[in-house]
Amino acid sequence: MSSVAVVTGSNKGIGLAIVRALCKQFSGDVYLTARDPGRGQEAVAKLQEEGLRALFHQLDIDDLQSIRAFRDFLKEKYGGLNVLINNAGIAFKVNDTAPFGVQAEVTLKTNFFGTRNVCTELLPLVKPYGKVVNVSSMVSSLALKDCSQELQQKFRSNTITEDELVKLMTKFVEDAKKGVHQKEGWPNTAYGVSKIGVTVLSRIQARLLNEKRKGDHILLNACCPGWVRTDMAGPKAPKSPEEGAETPVYLALLPSNADDPHGQFVSEKTVQTW
Repeated sequence: MSSVAVVTGSNKGIGLAIVRALCKQFSGDVYLTARDPGRGQEAVAKLQEEGLRALFHQLDIDDLQSIRAFRDFLKEKYGGLNVLINNAGIAFKVNDTAPFGVQAEVTLKTNFFGTRNVCTELLPLVKPYGKVVNVSSMVSSLALKDCSQELQQKFRSNTITEDELVKLMTKFVEDAKKGVHQKEGWPNTAYGVSKIGVTVLSRIQARLLNEKRKGDHILLNACCPGWVRTDMAGPKAPKSPEEGAETPVYLALLPSNADDPHGQFVSEKTVQTW
């Protein structure tokens, strides 16, 4: 069976740049996924014009049925997967007028809870020597520093469980809706908190892989692609999508004899202190 790599939310921006790089460097099938099949097929056609072969599968990380359909497809066709890059995410524009409580709920629904659902369904399918990359953001580090000492301690803990993390993320949304999030020690950024969730989730998942599948040599990391010119970050960002894809692709293609990085937060191909 051929190797297979999957990139979520990859019909544009950093996701598409990651797919483009994998088409050139990964020996196996590369799946571009998107919520909207039309946009996904368009992106695949665009790559085809560049002489690159990507395959398309519909995936909406906000929809558990969509995630499970994709899971079943991968299981049946490939017996699992080799590379998973969780790139799908959203961010409200700075000047968006939606109430903060709404922004918190919508942003965490996709960036944290959606990503977590993909992991819950797809991590068990990752084959030995597989690589998992959760695209987080430097904003998660900045947001962490703006949390209360008590929250910082919890998020930096090496023993925090997934359930505890889920409770904290849920509490943030509730606090934001009540308008008490800052009083409760949270920073004033829904995107930042959603990415704290992704980084901490990655640390937890790596720890569980060590406990349950030590001999499988799977490496799982969170990373920051940098500030990249995309629909999300806007035209003023210093990096091109291709430059933004460098660190995620580097982590996805670590050699099979590599033991690290694992369970780390990586930026510019360098492990950062969390």
